[in-house]
Amino acid sequence: MSKWAGKFVIGLTGNIGTGKSVVRKMLEHLGAYGIDADALAHRAIAKGAPGYAAVLRTFGQWLLGPDEQIDRVKLGRLVFNDLEAMHQLEAITHPLVEQAVDYIVQHATQPVIAIEAIKLLESNLGKQCDSIWVTYASPEQQVARLTQQRKMSEADARMRIQVQGSQDAKLNAAHVVIKNVGSFEDTWRQVNAAWQKVMPQAAPEPEPVVAVAKPAQPQKAGAEPPTMPVVELSVVRAGPRNSSEIASLLNRLTNRAEPLEREDIMAAFGEKAFLLLQAGQNMVGVIGWQVENLVSRTLDIVIDPSVSPTQALPVLINEMERASKDLQCEASLVFAPPDLAQHDALWRSLGYERRSPQMLGILAWQEAAQESMLPDSTLYFKKLRQDRILRPI
Repeated sequence: MSKWAGKFVIGLTGNIGTGKSVVRKMLEHLGAYGIDADALAHRAIAKGAPGYAAVLRTFGQWLLGPDEQIDRVKLGRLVFNDLEAMHQLEAITHPLVEQAVDYIVQHATQPVIAIEAIKLLESNLGKQCDSIWVTYASPEQQVARLTQQRKMSEADARMRIQVQGSQDAKLNAAHVVIKNVGSFEDTWRQVNAAWQKVMPQAAPEPEPVVAVAKPAQPQKAGAEPPTMPVVELSVVRAGPRNSSEIASLLNRLTNRAEPLEREDIMAAFGEKAFLLLQAGQNMVGVIGWQVENLVSRTLDIVIDPSVSPTQALPVLINEMERASKDLQCEASLVFAPPDLAQHDALWRSLGYERRSPQMLGILAWQEAAQESMLPDSTLYFKKLRQDRILRPI
């Protein structure tokens, strides 16, 4: 049993490029609370965080960039080429990550926790899990994913894979092996089957959560008056079963050189979640968002022109924030397309401010914004909680 009473903890590991994050996202769709321990390790050495000074004392000031943050590229080159340096870094970060994970798990309301960590078995975290899940992919698939998705050179990709050694040790320690070698649907079926053993009373996909917006609501000060008829809207948490509907809506409401297929949306569920906006039985909007490293990022917002943004946006954004707060998010970043960015007063009434990534202050928030910023989009920012996970440690 895990150290956390009332929680079933899945430890998710696997070598680089085998699809750990995709499987974690699938588990989140099924109802688990996902934790990216590797992202927490990055936060632990940011300026002002507990591991910052220790890394500089151990490896030197030459690691600092112009912004006085530790340059993780320089640090990575050092530790991936020096096993002793890797052990020194892990001695600093592993205890901090374990404390952060403990804090997050204790505050999570979900009964199942999925902890993703590439060094899960080499740290104490592995011993604290009820079940070890390992993702597998062939070496050539690993190379292809690293070069295509992470833009590594083939030489760098093969070096990273080689440094991690054989996958056999992780596979031998696994209670569950997910072979991420085919389509998204094939991997989804494996995760679903394993989930049924963890949560035998659960449905293969949870029933959608519905939030209903009443037709008439008082306008907040500064909000734009509605210019279209007000209708009753509802918000539904989508699952992979809704892939065809989402593809059809996006094809209808956006200009795309290539129309989206059901398989495209199925694959997108490996990165994000979707909220569907409905007017009666008609789908009239969608939000695609992801939670990574305790930051909520809304990447897609599409609303049918027949529905007023003044009514639709608060409904979608409020439900996204509710779900994000349930996942202990510190901040919400919304990347608004041009047609919605023009409603600046409406965004302000929802508590959002226009920002650039550089204006966000916290490194984890800046990096999230830089990774997700889309051409022609406007970044809106809102702080969701006053405390930060690593601050108490």
